[in-house]
Formats: sequence, C-alpha cells, structure tokens
Amino acid sequence: MGRITEDLIRRNAEHNDCVIFSLEELSLHQQEIERLEHIDKWCRDLKILYLQNNLIGKIENVSKLKKLEYLNLALNNIEKVENLEGCEGLTKLDLTINFIGELSSIKTLRHNIHLKELFLMGNPCADFDGYRQFVVATLQQLKWLDGKEIERSERIQALQNFPVIEQQIREQEKAYCLKRAKDKEEAQRKLQEDADEGKKERSQPGFDGRWYTDIGAPLPSSVESKDLQAPEIREGECNRKKVEDEEDDLEFWNKPSLFTPESRLETLRHMEKQRKAQEKLSDKKKKVKPARTLITEDGKALNVNEPKLDFSLKDDEKRKQIVLDLAVYRYLDTSLIDVDVQPTYVRVLVKGKPFQLVLPAEVKPDSSSAKRSQTTGHLVICMPKVDEVITGCPPASKPVASTLDSSRERKTERSRHTEKLEVDPSKRSFPDVANIVQEKKHTPRRVRSEPKITPSEEDPDFEDNPEVPPLI
Repeated sequence: MGRITEDLIRRNAEHNDCVIFSLEELSLHQQEIERLEHIDKWCRDLKILYLQNNLIGKIENVSKLKKLEYLNLALNNIEKVENLEGCEGLTKLDLTINFIGELSSIKTLRHNIHLKELFLMGNPCADFDGYRQFVVATLQQLKWLDGKEIERSERIQALQNFPVIEQQIREQEKAYCLKRAKDKEEAQRKLQEDADEGKKERSQPGFDGRWYTDIGAPLPSSVESKDLQAPEIREGECNRKKVEDEEDDLEFWNKPSLFTPESRLETLRHMEKQRKAQEKLSDKKKKVKPARTLITEDGKALNVNEPKLDFSLKDDEKRKQIVLDLAVYRYLDTSLIDVDVQPTYVRVLVKGKPFQLVLPAEVKPDSSSAKRSQTTGHLVICMPKVDEVITGCPPASKPVASTLDSSRERKTERSRHTEKLEVDPSKRSFPDVANIVQEKKHTPRRVRSEPKITPSEEDPDFEDNPEVPPLI
C-alpha cells in the first residue's frame, strides 16, 4: 500500500523544480494511498490538491492548508465529512463516489464561507429522500451542487421545509448506520476466516517426500531418484500451480460482494497478490541475456554498436588527432554516458549499452578529451596520436652503424649501374702515377711570384734609363 512520502511529493513536483515548500498544485491520484499525512507540514502554500482514486478512509491533516482552494477526494473510502474547518480559502470540494452515509456531517462545512461547489454524487447519502434540499438549506453559501446550479427559489423552498427534511434525513442515517455496522461485522468475520484458512494451509506439509505424475500417481523410487531435477516434472508442477491460481482468481471475481470500503481493500490486496505472483513467474522464465563479447580471448577488440547510434570517425592530420563524433540522444542525461579511451580502441556506454570502435592508429588516452554539444547532444571525443611531433625536443641522432650500412648500399648500387665508355685501343695509354704527382706541385697562392716581364730592345718605344733601378 502507498504512503505519502517526501520522495513521492518531489517526484510529482517537477513543474516546480522539485521544490515542495512553495508548491501550489499537487497531484497524488492513483497512488493507493490509505492515509492523509505530512501534506499540511511540507506544502502549506497548496491551492489545488488532487487525491482521487486512492484508499483514503478519513479526511485529516489538511486543516493547516489555509490557501487551499480545490480539494479532490473522489473515489476514496471516506465515510464522513470532517476536519475541513481550517481550510479557509476552500471554494470547491469533490467527494464523488465515496461511502458518506452521515449526511448531517456536512454541517461542518458551514465554516467554509467561500465554498461554492460541492460534489456528493455516488455516495449512499445521495440516495436519501430530501438529500438535495437538506444540503441546499444547510450550506447556504453553495452556488453549485453535483454540477447543477442552485436557484434562489430552490433555496427558499428548502429552507421552508427544512425541519421536516431534517427529521427524515436523521431516520435514514440511523438505518444506514445499523446496516453499515452489520457489514463491518461480516467483513471482519470473513477476514478472520481467511486468515485462519491461510494458517491451516501453511501448517500442513506441502511435500510428502514423493513426486507425483500428472494423473496423481506417485513415481517409483528409482525414477524419483534419477529424474528428481527433470525439466518435465518441474514444468508440470508450474503448469498445475498456474491452473490453480487461475481458478482461484476466477472464483474471486465471480463471487458476489457488497460495495464497501472493506471490499475495495480486499480487491486491491488480491490484485497486488496476483501482480507479485506474475512478477515472480516472469522472473523465473526470464532468460539471462549473455554478456556481449567486446574483446576476444586473444585480446583483439571488436567493433560493437549496441545502442545503434550514428557516428563519424575523422583523422585530423593538421592537429595529428583522431576525432569521434557520436550522435548521442539529445535529451539523454550525461550521467548515463561513460567514456573509456584505450590506446587501440574507444568504448562508450550509453545507458549500459556498449559502443566500441577500433581506432586506425594508436592514441594517447591521458591526453584525450570528451565534450558534449549543448544544441545537438552529440558526444565529441578528441584523441591525440602517439606519433605526434613534440616541439622543444632535439632530434634524435642516427646511429653510426646505420650510416655505414647506408653508404655501403649506395656503393653497391653505383657499382651495379657503372657506365662503360668505348675508347680506341690504339690511343689507349697508361699514365705514370709518380710523374703526375711530381708535376703538379701546388704552392701557396700568396707566395707564388709573378713572372718577370723583360722589355724587348726591339720595341721602338723602349728607352733604357740607367737611373731607374731594375724591376725585381
């Protein structure tokens, strides 16, 4: 059964950013709530409160809601109108289809001077003779009753006949209270019988040590020992139990019962029991899905796209990095995404479903980054390559051995491609190496002397002057 908790109120206060102290409207319908509690302490600014289709048996803990204007308690187990005097701003009250038999309890609503609309249809008191006239005369501030406007002439007539109508209502209330007391006793007795029957079933041994066939005959001891865990036997037991549950369920729904608060509770408990049994059976039948293989036994990573997302992988040569653009759902919470970058592959878990992609080059996981777009929701992962050039480091010197090997390779290639010239054999000569070396004696350029220029006497312009010193 449900209870009003702080977590339940916060989950239904999303329109107010899950803030409950300033909440003005709250909807807690169809939550199987049995008791009204905590609302007057946590949500004092409430103006609208929806509590229809629950199991609330008493109006309580709402008297401090001074700003409450609309209260919906339709389809509950309420038997009396009470504890609403403190709701000073109440203008509309819906008590459709409850179990209100004490019609005189509406007199407590006289203090709610702003009450304009009241719904009591579907209650036992609505079948009383003079029901509408009694309500109209008792609550003179009302404008609408059960969706029908109250006319002035109707109120005048109800006030004139009020003493007689009030006496009739009291007699009908007394008869209803006696009948209701008998119904309570009968429901209590039936509940006690069901509890005793359940105790007897639990006290009886459910297994006598022997397995039975589908026709009810016990199996031989040899067969019993061999096929103790046979799937056929287990399946037969499950089918038999399922048939018995279906028969019990059919009997429950075909059994006539009165429309009382106790019958509503019994129906709800039966439905809850059936739901739990169905969940238990489905859990047994549910097959455990094998885990998807992401890495083979030999350590090879596989490409996996279980969430079925679109993606693009780009190799950015300019920045020397690999960029993965994964089209994650736009409104998916980022807390449901987990990114794991490895040197040879990248893995992204989206709501527990793996997306794995093998990378074309080795990357640096520590230098990688993951960002998410605020407009499209895409996840962009940038992964720098391992062979990225790092500025500021001296270039590595080549080893001597490799240099020698390369020079030898060049010589061998030249020897293979040597060009041969054709020479006339008659003109072939072998030079003397020793003479060549002696003839080409090089002197330093700055020490070499210039050749002496001796003028010739035959030159007509030559004049021999003895006073001029000879040239060296």
